[in-house]
Amino acid sequence: METKTRDYYKILGVDRKASEKDIKSAYRKLARKYHPDVNPGDKQAEEKFKEIGEAYEVLSDPEKRRRYDQFGPGFQGWQRGPQGGVPPSWQDIFRQAQRGRPAGSRRTTGGIPGMDFDTAVGGDIGDLLESLLGRGARTTGRTATRPRVGENLEQEIQVSLEEAYAGGSREFVIDLPDETGRTHRERIEVKIPQGVRDGMKLRVAGKGHPGFNGAPRGDLYLRVKLLPHPRYERKGDDIYADVPVPLWTAALGGDVELQTMGGRGSFHVPPETQNGRVFRLGGQGMPKYGGGGKGDFYARIKVVLPQQLTDRERALFEELRKLRGDAAAAAVG
Repeated sequence: METKTRDYYKILGVDRKASEKDIKSAYRKLARKYHPDVNPGDKQAEEKFKEIGEAYEVLSDPEKRRRYDQFGPGFQGWQRGPQGGVPPSWQDIFRQAQRGRPAGSRRTTGGIPGMDFDTAVGGDIGDLLESLLGRGARTTGRTATRPRVGENLEQEIQVSLEEAYAGGSREFVIDLPDETGRTHRERIEVKIPQGVRDGMKLRVAGKGHPGFNGAPRGDLYLRVKLLPHPRYERKGDDIYADVPVPLWTAALGGDVELQTMGGRGSFHVPPETQNGRVFRLGGQGMPKYGGGGKGDFYARIKVVLPQQLTDRERALFEELRKLRGDAAAAAVG
């Protein structure tokens, strides 16, 4: 994915020593503010939403954050970790070995264990490939070793809750290795199944490391990172959300409208419904991965007090307070 050199801590407004909880909290707050649903048609808000998502992707991953802290935002090499990077090409190893080498000295080359300078420069190409790849890459005359399928590659992709709910296809720009060992950007289309969960891996055949001696490439596995949602909280296949309810509806009872992942709906609350009470709407949650129905939607009642009262409304509340106060006093007496 495209990653620009930005100060992700400043983007989220957190200290460099912020905890994972603080980072998640800052992201959720900003996501609510800049979410496209809250700012329809606002391109600046949309770009800001993407920017904070990019920052959260890095800082919420302990390994990415460690590399980011170590190398800094201006050094692009932090984006390739031990698992996500590719071996240096043999041309690079030669150049690294030749820089600053004293005459007659022997030293390791390019950080590759078990291969010294004299082997790299003085040995034949078979010695070099065997030291570098360690997979029987040596050739003798015209007789080559047997073909070997390329290794698999794993990278992370961000998926929104809406995408996990609806499924479908989406294009991603991925860093992929070529036959020389270098990386290049490639746009690939990935199918996102309904109900996909955080940490699941999506397989893209033939997009891994190149094979040896004519063998096919390995596969690419995209590890799903499910982004937090500003309004909904996912727990397994169930969805939880706060649903605002007017004070008089909670007191007297009535129908309450709400927005679920699948569209608008309504449910009935009985009289004297307390703040925080949870109602279950069966089959209105996330689609179950692989089929088999949906989870449930849990609506948490959030009683909303009226504001900017008129004189008449204030008088009615005063009368209610007097009535309830007299009743409370009589009960105590």
